[in-house]
Amino acid sequence: MKRLTVVATCLLFATPVLAQSLGEKTGVNSTLGIAPTTQDFVTQVAISDLFEINSNKLGAEKGNAAEKSFATQMVTDHTKTSTELKTLVTGGKVKAELPTALDSAHQSKLDKLKGLSGADFSSSFDSYQVDAHKDAVNLFERYAKSGENADLKDWAGKTLPALQHHLELAQKLDDARSGATVGKK
Repeated sequence: MKRLTVVATCLLFATPVLAQSLGEKTGVNSTLGIAPTTQDFVTQVAISDLFEINSNKLGAEKGNAAEKSFATQMVTDHTKTSTELKTLVTGGKVKAELPTALDSAHQSKLDKLKGLSGADFSSSFDSYQVDAHKDAVNLFERYAKSGENADLKDWAGKTLPALQHHLELAQKLDDARSGATVGKK
């Protein structure tokens, strides 16, 4: 009976941790506005930065003039945030593991971009940039508001305005390509 009580207690305490990680992977946390765990945040930011750097290197090579300009800024800015995140983790202020490769979803998008050119490239590239920056803004807003690591929470809050600006730029890029005029001044 004691063992059953110990196992039940362990499961009770482990469930919120497991649920939060699962919730982050499924998008439930985002929908509910729940902050990710520190590990989930670090993982997602690192993968996002890797994707931004790699996809924008392609944008600088294959994109139109506006995409090339955007891509150059994104490579610079996301290399900076990636370095800052690594410094927080390797400096011991944040206890988390940094991924060294893209997850399968981001790798699939990158592989698709590599095989595209012209208007097909622009359509996918622009759309991916809008989606990636919407996700990043949401992720950083949630962690900056309710994250569990004070140093990382502070960094998320300081980084958020740049990501919001990136989202605006990506949306303008996508609107210009698609010829959208709704909401333009």
